[in-house]
Amino acid sequence: MPFRSLYPDVSIPETSLSRFVLEGAAARGDKPALIDGPTGRTITYAQLPVLISRVAAGLAARGFKKGERFAIYSPNLPEYAVAFHAIASLGGVVTTVNPLYTAAELAKQLNDSQARFLLTVPPFLANAREAAAQSKVEEIFVFGEAEGATPFASLLAGGGSPPNVPIDARKDLVALPYSSGTTGLPKGVMLTHYNLVAQLCSLKGVTDAKLVEPEDTVLAFLPFFHIYGIVAFLNLGLHQGATLVTMPRFDLEQYLQLVEKYGVTILHLVPPIVLALAKHPIVDNFKFTKVRGAFSAAAPLSDTVATALYERLGFRVSQAYGMTEVSGASHLGPNAPDKIKPASGGRLMPNMECKIVDVGTQVEVPSGEQGEILVRGPIVMQGYLGQAGATAATVDPQGWLRTGDIGYVDNDGDFFIVDRTKELIKYKGLQVAPAELEAVLLGNPAIADACVIGIADEEAGEVPKAFVVKKSEISADDVLAWVAARVAPHKKVRSVEFMDQLPKSATGKLLRRVLIERERSAAAVH
Repeated sequence: MPFRSLYPDVSIPETSLSRFVLEGAAARGDKPALIDGPTGRTITYAQLPVLISRVAAGLAARGFKKGERFAIYSPNLPEYAVAFHAIASLGGVVTTVNPLYTAAELAKQLNDSQARFLLTVPPFLANAREAAAQSKVEEIFVFGEAEGATPFASLLAGGGSPPNVPIDARKDLVALPYSSGTTGLPKGVMLTHYNLVAQLCSLKGVTDAKLVEPEDTVLAFLPFFHIYGIVAFLNLGLHQGATLVTMPRFDLEQYLQLVEKYGVTILHLVPPIVLALAKHPIVDNFKFTKVRGAFSAAAPLSDTVATALYERLGFRVSQAYGMTEVSGASHLGPNAPDKIKPASGGRLMPNMECKIVDVGTQVEVPSGEQGEILVRGPIVMQGYLGQAGATAATVDPQGWLRTGDIGYVDNDGDFFIVDRTKELIKYKGLQVAPAELEAVLLGNPAIADACVIGIADEEAGEVPKAFVVKKSEISADDVLAWVAARVAPHKKVRSVEFMDQLPKSATGKLLRRVLIERERSAAAVH
């Protein structure tokens, strides 16, 4: 039998995402909603809905309509939230783009998502222009000012009110982040208003995990393009009335300075940052007096690292588990001291079902045994944009979503993730698709064949390693440089091994699992 959440079901209103998030904003008055960490530039809760309304009016005046796609290619800034909710309030679809993407990677997403407009920052304008020229983007907006782009601030100038757009919460899309899913290349994950409102309500329904409260100050360094950032900061944090301090890019020393300066109370982390907080000597120079706890997500965190953090800084870390395809998290760990299990991915959230099945047969396994985790509920995506086959392979006709993760549940209802059936590489919590890197490698005329897997790395979690069959002479450094010039920094191949041939099935499919097992065996010997 499928597992049901230990928490009571919660009511999920059928309303637009922005209306739900901003319902209490005006009443909070001059309380800071968003603060740019490095400069202190602030948007208050009273200002936030006014700015969103004015930008929405400006976009509507340019003809932006319900159902159209708007790409945001920017680091974390307070105005990102204004743009996100202005687009959403018009019934538009926000496709969030990794700000580290190359022009070619950006162009792929712009074309796949069919984005009409693009918003960026001046330092990224060259990439934005190059990508836009290869797409159907009609206009580039920019935070600040830059030649050849429309200032975002100009959208505030027109005055007037935006149109009242009717939104069908269950059917209308609001966000289109990209994920590689269980395998393959990045795909647009179609999330509705109802999906994301359900996510927020379910998170709030985990009564023994105070993820973010109105009195909290949160450091929003996790990128807003990622589902973690979309949910935790652009939506849940603002809905709850917390103060969000934004960071454009991660730097450990600046991060520590901002935690101390702004009196941050709850830390949202990923495992590499937990490791840094637990071990880096610079941490001793800063105080964490206001921090009441921490949550880690995006990749598994070991009990050893979580314990090292607690022993050094005196606060516990809980985990959340999920994926873009479930609108964020499907499981959340309690942060009540007597219930924390640092290595657990958490407990199934309200309104959700979960079952654990044998990978080969898809038959449910007994409680306590390992198998692939499947989830079902109101947070499950509508599918992958334009990818019916990939959608069908991920979500079955009964609505069960295959996570591609291997795990088990204990007697307390805590889930543990132990492995992945999917071949996705998680570098510092960011997704790297092996197939994408293999395509880049095969573009080199000196490479006959290539296979990429993730190998363990203490700092990053996993890093890409390439197995290469030469067509002509090429060095490992040449291979590394070839890939580095063509992908975002987090996707760079970190090591290369040359082989005479790659393991393949009878049908010619790369057997990455063979190389993964070989690497694990070699690591165990050492």
